[in-house]
Amino acid sequence: MFITPAFAQTAGAAPAPSMISMLLPMVLVFGIMYFLLIRPQQKRLKEHRAMLTALRRGDMVVTAGGLIAKISKIGAEGDDEIELELADGVRVKALRSTLSAVLKKTEPAVK
Repeated sequence: MFITPAFAQTAGAAPAPSMISMLLPMVLVFGIMYFLLIRPQQKRLKEHRAMLTALRRGDMVVTAGGLIAKISKIGAEGDDEIELELADGVRVKALRSTLSAVLKKTEPAVK
């Protein structure tokens, strides 16, 4: 009524968003998720694996259940079981992967 037909036609037609402008926010969200969540978790997992491979007999460790024990026997390289001494004469078998921290490292023998 008060708008001319030419002006009404140009106002309603918006340009279509480009493909790059639609994908850019998704790429940015994935990048943020990678650097804030995925990468730190991979780093922690790598450190935990290094800790498990460096275990020695006599180390004081903490299990995932909260038990503090001394390693009394370690199986072969492919074996996942270790023997822990909780107190004098009290020994239990545990999986290597259940160890959460090493409290005291034993010194390597000097040859």
